[in-house]
Amino acid sequence: MAKVKIWLEENLKGDPIIWGIVILLSMISILAVYSATGSLAYRKMGGNTEIYLFKHSALILTSLVVMWAVHTIPYKYFSKLSLFALWVSVPLLLITYLFGSTINQASRWLTIPIIDQAFQPSDLAKLALIAAVAGMLAKRQRKITDIKGTFIPIIVWIGIICLLIAIANMSTAVMLLATCLLLMFIGRVPLKYLLVVGMVGTLVLSTAILMGQRGGVFFSRIEKFMNDEPGEIPFQAKHSYIAIATGGITGKGPGKSEQRNILPHPYSDFIYAIIIEEYGMVGGGIVLFMYLALLYRGMRVVAISTRPFGGLLSAGLSFSLVIQAMINMGVAVGLIPITGLPLPMVSMGGTSLIFTGISLGIILSVSRGDHEDAFLGEEKTIRNRVNVA
Repeated sequence: MAKVKIWLEENLKGDPIIWGIVILLSMISILAVYSATGSLAYRKMGGNTEIYLFKHSALILTSLVVMWAVHTIPYKYFSKLSLFALWVSVPLLLITYLFGSTINQASRWLTIPIIDQAFQPSDLAKLALIAAVAGMLAKRQRKITDIKGTFIPIIVWIGIICLLIAIANMSTAVMLLATCLLLMFIGRVPLKYLLVVGMVGTLVLSTAILMGQRGGVFFSRIEKFMNDEPGEIPFQAKHSYIAIATGGITGKGPGKSEQRNILPHPYSDFIYAIIIEEYGMVGGGIVLFMYLALLYRGMRVVAISTRPFGGLLSAGLSFSLVIQAMINMGVAVGLIPITGLPLPMVSMGGTSLIFTGISLGIILSVSRGDHEDAFLGEEKTIRNRVNVA
């Protein structure tokens, strides 16, 4: 046990509670996805659910390895990398909109030729924009009210990225805009500037609704959500509510979900409903608590951060992950309209799991760097006291 503890301390640095939360969510993900892919396996793999179990487990393991690798990189390098990623994201989003794979009337995916793996450039753009905004705010803390040097570059990038994402994926664009506003608020941007960003964001999103691919779907989902008549409840929402209602306090037990064979996308968009059906309100509450704990630990990194960029970067990425989780869970329980956002680190996915791993790795890199800075600072103070004595 002592050797294992030493190995963990040497190799898994950063906030240990975040590591624990991620590992627990990964275990829950493997169990929930294995159960929820029964109907998918029956249709596509002749009932062989082990194929999806092994594939998803491999992706989870890959995301954990990526997270570990990223957390070893000093977070200061992500400021420059984010600007490069932004410039790469713009043409990728345009290419996706014009020539990407169309699923459910939206072009969100590009296929990587060699490995034949689809990915959403919006995942890269989202991560790059949050890191870039954090970097721009950190560098200009003393000139935070400078309109030309600070405010204009930030609002231009937010407007461009949110517009390009929103024309095919409105929910992700809204979530990204909200994250950027929270990040700017933490970065001491004056309220009047935040109002301008909100107005510009609203204009950009409205334009995307009118010219985008899923404007009709957007209004349809809002209309159905506002309609309280039982016959007008969307099919997905109806069976999500049934799964939650029949789950009770302790659930039906692992692998005993009935709605997984009826509910569309039970392994991604509505996996939270399957978790509650099988593990009850207790299981659903534990998952919710872990995301809230992740937000708390991410914000704790902000409180102890010795550099503005580290604190803002951790805050932005923590907000992004937890807001997405809250949206997914809110859809499942009927608090907000259907969006199609997966549950981070739990839903079955491909490259989305990898980008989530990158985000968590960056948060751990910030916490690791600040802990090391604090240790070095204490060591220096002790040496100075010894020298004086």
